[in-house]
Amino acid sequence: MRSYRDLFRTPEFTPLFLSSSAQTVARTTSGLALATLVFRETASPLLAALSMFGPSLAHVLGATLLMSAADRLPPRATTTGTALVYAALTALLALPGLPVAAVFGVLLLNGLVASVGGGVRWGLLNEILPEDGYLLGRSVFNMMNGLMQITGYAAGGVLVAVLSPRRALLLAAALYVTAAAVARLGLTRRPPRATGRPSVRATWTANAQLWSSAPRRHVYLALWIPNGLIVGCESLYVSYAPDAAGTLFACAALGMLAGDIAVGRLVPPDRRRRLGAPLLLLLATPYLAFVLRPPLAVAAALVAVASAGFAASLVQQQRLMALTPAGLSGHALGLHSSGMLTLQGACAALAGGLAQLTSPATAMTALAAASAGTTLLLPATSPERRTAVRV
Repeated sequence: MRSYRDLFRTPEFTPLFLSSSAQTVARTTSGLALATLVFRETASPLLAALSMFGPSLAHVLGATLLMSAADRLPPRATTTGTALVYAALTALLALPGLPVAAVFGVLLLNGLVASVGGGVRWGLLNEILPEDGYLLGRSVFNMMNGLMQITGYAAGGVLVAVLSPRRALLLAAALYVTAAAVARLGLTRRPPRATGRPSVRATWTANAQLWSSAPRRHVYLALWIPNGLIVGCESLYVSYAPDAAGTLFACAALGMLAGDIAVGRLVPPDRRRRLGAPLLLLLATPYLAFVLRPPLAVAAALVAVASAGFAASLVQQQRLMALTPAGLSGHALGLHSSGMLTLQGACAALAGGLAQLTSPATAMTALAAASAGTTLLLPATSPERRTAVRV
């Protein structure tokens, strides 16, 4: 499979793509609206950051308790059902007078559902596409994610300004309902990829099997830590530029889109594997300039350049799939997604706390330095390198 045309000719790829696109727009629009609403009511960088990225922290519970469901639930019903749950929870967040504690309770439940939904979706993508089409397919999803984030953040910024954050949340809920309808009507009924009932024990057994491999552990750490620290930087856009956060988010999405196109479509396969560390360094380095508190135009250019480095995940996911048995593909991708989002939520909390004590610009610089340092240290812990040294 070598072209985008081949992808969209593959049965079920298009409805899965369209449903995911609608969910991405809904998620970005609702996230910006909710963060703006919380920041207006509390003036807290920490709470604003957590309202946008805090639900990711719930993924650690999903990864440890619920992830066996990713391969043991019927994909179409689960994809449809999770979108409807997102719609209901987003509409609930739009209720006037909802206490901040209740907001975070709703976000916790949202994160738990998303931890399973991500594994189901990426496992289904791996099932729909032939083995040689997964990286190209995932790159298209990442490109879509970038485009839809640009759309969602731009639309969210306009909706928040013209209407209100609560009305923007209601429109996002309607988009989730649309995504559910597309999935229900466009996907075919498939049996679960694995037998047995979802359970905590099955989740722990599969997690232990995946984590028992040193090469897989190394890939997971490379997928989670540098990425999570930079998302911590992104979580401070609202407090760094309260009236123009949508611009920064849109520029970041544009950079991510450019990186995914370059790596997924233009870079020859034999060169991709060597790009992991350089792309992660690109992801972190531009944020170091935030120590100078650049104006909006410069900050937007910096985040666009940096976000091209998110394409490192394409290289690392291909490596993860090469190291994972087919029967655990959904669980492995769900564990990756949940671990990544958990780190992102934790780093958003860390970033918000640092910004509360110092400033958003200082906190962004510190997290970028930590991300770059982690990337430089990871090769020294590689199992392949240790084996070469022993030999």
